Amino acid sequence: MNDQPSGNRCGFAASAIGILGSLLIVAALAWAIHEYTQPALLGEDQAAFRSKTLVEMRAAEADAVNNTAWIDQGKGLVRLRIEDAMKLVEREWQNPPAARSNLIDRVEKATAPPPKVPAKPSPFE
Repeated sequence: MNDQPSGNRCGFAASAIGILGSLLIVAALAWAIHEYTQPALLGEDQAAFRSKTLVEMRAAEADAVNNTAWIDQGKGLVRLRIEDAMKLVEREWQNPPAARSNLIDRVEKATAPPPKVPAKPSPFE
């Protein structure tokens, strides 16, 4: 009868060691994944480059929003300031059918394919 409790203690100890070992393996894998998936730290030169690029992008965006400029002079496409564009839309949409027609015409003009390049004659003909 004394063998029974001793056998239970050995089985419990083996289970506890197995569970603890499994948890340690999972913890080691989680640590390894965390270490290997971390991006490299930014160097000062990269941080300065990104900061400079951000400033340039924001200046270009501010210029695009606040100034009028040609988008495609050949097609007659102009980028307007937001205030001017809103005034133009308010004025044009007083007459919705005409504004819709004008909008469709402008879209067709802006998205028209370029003219085809003439085929070169073959030197063998």
